[in-house]
Amino acid sequence: MAILRALFLSTTLAWAAFSHAADNEVNVYSARHYPSDTALYQGFTAATGIAVKRIDGTDAGILARLRAEGTRSAADVVLLVDATRLWRAQQDGLFAPIRSSILETAVPPAYRAEADADGATAWFGLSSRARLIVYDKTRFQAQDVDTYEKLASPALAGAVCLRSGSHPYNLSLFTAMVNHTGAEKTERWLQQLVGNMARAPKGGDTDQMRAVASGECGVAVVNSYYLARLMLSEKADDQQVVQRLATVFPNQASWGTHMNIAGGAVAAHSQNKTNAVKFLEYLVSTSAQQHFANGNNEWPIKAGTAYNNRALSEMSPNGFKADALPVNKMGPYVADVQRMLDRVKFQ
Repeated sequence: MAILRALFLSTTLAWAAFSHAADNEVNVYSARHYPSDTALYQGFTAATGIAVKRIDGTDAGILARLRAEGTRSAADVVLLVDATRLWRAQQDGLFAPIRSSILETAVPPAYRAEADADGATAWFGLSSRARLIVYDKTRFQAQDVDTYEKLASPALAGAVCLRSGSHPYNLSLFTAMVNHTGAEKTERWLQQLVGNMARAPKGGDTDQMRAVASGECGVAVVNSYYLARLMLSEKADDQQVVQRLATVFPNQASWGTHMNIAGGAVAAHSQNKTNAVKFLEYLVSTSAQQHFANGNNEWPIKAGTAYNNRALSEMSPNGFKADALPVNKMGPYVADVQRMLDRVKFQ
């Protein structure tokens, strides 16, 4: 009983410490764990006079908090870094669909939720990232790994390194595979992919690149901004990793490279929806879109945004074919893919 009382007290204090925003404030629950984003919040405040109060967490942690807080939640804006989590939150009623000509013009339909019967949209992509294949150029050539399907080929037996299959970045890729090739072929591909692994999945995307460079494995799948960070690093050991790697934008001859997004929404129980919409609209402004590229190595969601990021330019000097699959089509397959992962014993 004492433990329950303590838990209730700590929860009550947490809610009290992060109260509903005043007219000149906006409360943001953010899964964007990027230090460079501080400049975004400062830019919004400078442009509007609205102060940003922020709570950081993981996608899963933020969604759990929103569910626990319910109508008492102080959140006005929710920022997540995966399309399937945005879709899940929408299904759970955690977002308030909105109408905004600014957001609807800036964000392509493929990178936002489907509009409801009233024409309102539950969430919008704000930046994008590609799921790339990197490989040891002393062991393989581009044609060995130029599609996601080839990750399961016998030629890569014992060579593939991946992070956990249940991580959202991989789940999203796997749900895209279901959309493109069907459930049966995707499960067979996953089974063969598990058989090609050099070791059990562990670590994050940067760890996979280091494992390729060290010779532990020969091929890995990583998000583009992780690669860009290494490319721009001034650390000697990071540059040694980069020099050992080569990069492929997969499936250029078919449906294109898998894309995911970081996106945002107005919280369902926001008491300050006007400021919440202003904040999201600011994030598709030219200055904010340039920051996503220049400050965090993400591609702007708004077409025609000029940016100055050496790593992104070197990664794809001639551009690349992105998968045109709407990112809102991936979420419905997450549960199916998770069952596949259990059956093929993909950790």
